[in-house]
Amino acid sequence: MSRPLLVIDGDSFAHRAYHGLPKTVRRAGGKAAGAIVGFANFLLRLHGEEAPRAVIVGWDTLDAPTYRSEAFPAYQGGRVFDDDLIEQLHALPEFVAACGFANAKGAGYEADDFLAAAATAEEARGGTALVASGDRDTFQLASDAVTILHPVRAGEMARIGPAEVRERYGVEPGQVPDFIALRGDPSDKIPGARGIGEKTAASLLKRGATLETLLASGRFDSQADDLRLYKRIATMDRGAPLPKLPDQVPTWREAAALARAWEINRLADRLEELAG
Repeated sequence: MSRPLLVIDGDSFAHRAYHGLPKTVRRAGGKAAGAIVGFANFLLRLHGEEAPRAVIVGWDTLDAPTYRSEAFPAYQGGRVFDDDLIEQLHALPEFVAACGFANAKGAGYEADDFLAAAATAEEARGGTALVASGDRDTFQLASDAVTILHPVRAGEMARIGPAEVRERYGVEPGQVPDFIALRGDPSDKIPGARGIGEKTAASLLKRGATLETLLASGRFDSQADDLRLYKRIATMDRGAPLPKLPDQVPTWREAAALARAWEINRLADRLEELAG
């Protein structure tokens, strides 16, 4: 139990890779490869640095609605993805599986939900988890057993535990959904409570307050239903379905063969070196 479970937000880092590498990076058939190469390099570096017992990568299902979008149609509204990115998002789980790692993806769920479920399950079995994501919603998962790896600059990752959540937001990890409901989240099109910013939201949640205790005290009466919805949207589903996660032995040679078939030869060379 000394080695952590590594839990990765696949969409988060695939998007970062796609926008960070030249669009001229291609693979067999002239298909785009920048997101694949960037994500693969990130995955291999993180695996080498953290030496996890197992890896699971969570993915969004882009062609199916979630309960969040059904309950709040404005959720994440206006997001448009390039066709090249979407095609690579469909290809990347194949690469993850070729490495011997697990994928989690399912209609109705977001990558965040699988991250929450995996971290919670690992903590329950007495292990520790590292959750790599560029989404600060994941700060709600921070605990003594769960550390968030959050990208900051040039490949550097900040390690976020409960103390760092308190320092950054002024609330406990468990209060992050309440905080988001009150403050709002422009990236997800969650408006929050009218006239409430980050400092006020943190102040209202001091001493263990929750959205429900604030509503029970008479605050935000006219917005109560909306704020409850925003909190539900911001709360990750720790019960999302997961594959089994026994200890893994990476299958670098299989991944190298896939990279070679895709004509991503530098990546294939790197994987063959790892295979020894």
